[in-house]
Amino acid sequence: MDREKVRAYAIIYSSPFLSIVVILLSISLGTMNISFNEIYNAFFHYDAENVEQIIIRTARFPRAVGTLLIGGLLAMSGALMQGMTRNYLASPSIMGVSDGAAFMITLAFVFFPSISSLQMVAVSFLGSSLGVFLVLGLASIVKNGFSPLRLAIIGTVFGSFLSSLSSALASYFQVSQNMSFWYNARLHQLNNELLLLCFPLAIVGIILALSLSKSIAILSLGKEIATSLGQKTLIIQLLTMVAVVIMTGISVSLAGKIGFVGLIIPHITRMIVGVDYKKIIPCSGILGALFLVICDTFSRFINYPFESPIGIVTAFIGVPFFLYLIKTKGGGNMQRG
Repeated sequence: MDREKVRAYAIIYSSPFLSIVVILLSISLGTMNISFNEIYNAFFHYDAENVEQIIIRTARFPRAVGTLLIGGLLAMSGALMQGMTRNYLASPSIMGVSDGAAFMITLAFVFFPSISSLQMVAVSFLGSSLGVFLVLGLASIVKNGFSPLRLAIIGTVFGSFLSSLSSALASYFQVSQNMSFWYNARLHQLNNELLLLCFPLAIVGIILALSLSKSIAILSLGKEIATSLGQKTLIIQLLTMVAVVIMTGISVSLAGKIGFVGLIIPHITRMIVGVDYKKIIPCSGILGALFLVICDTFSRFINYPFESPIGIVTAFIGVPFFLYLIKTKGGGNMQRG
């Protein structure tokens, strides 16, 4: 068994243990530190009058689980997009997917202020789809539009446009206070009811992503090779975008825009487990989940005792990584091997 396969199995089989560790750290650390003994009691000897145990059950545990889920979904979305487009800069935040979801949520708040949680998720899906099709549609009519740098520029321009339009609408209709959550991604304001609602949908997205991993591995060789091997590339691309829309839409509806997770985690995963997307996609989900929980825990101490948006931490890591990719890989597509 080669080393890359061993590393992939190590990530997969150690994921339950590592997830428990980061969840415990996330619950324990914050404005008020909570002992592991109190965490144990909150789950196995619950006292409804104990303030710390109430905080654990109603706030910190749902937050940790939600962050774990969001990190995994964003990282898997990025891996799918990079494999499908063979573009090392592809990710939900750079390709306009997250901005499209946030834009539609802004419209919903402006015109339907009493929108329900389920409708919010549906609107987020619609916005994610809008972002994807706008960016890929323009890229298809621009010369070399699918080259990494041009696609990143198109996605960034569309994302900035939608973000600016959202801010203008929010200011004009005086819903800026409501929208600040979606643009600053404050995970301490996660809606527990919405989290429960999104779990089944997230499982659908994850199963679809994992089922596509073999097809993405073939598609990443190039469209011509994939077609010659009998793959129906258009169907695979459409199903991939459905998976990306589901996973990104859920992430934005839960926590707002969180950048760079879908960009950097698939690359780190590729360095560890190699170029086979059958390993990259599941391992990206695991590493992305762990990464975001660690970032969330760290964000609590940037401006202690106040909470800081998690985007500060992900951008601090992601921007240098983004520049590193441009410098080292230039403007060409990803090559296998």
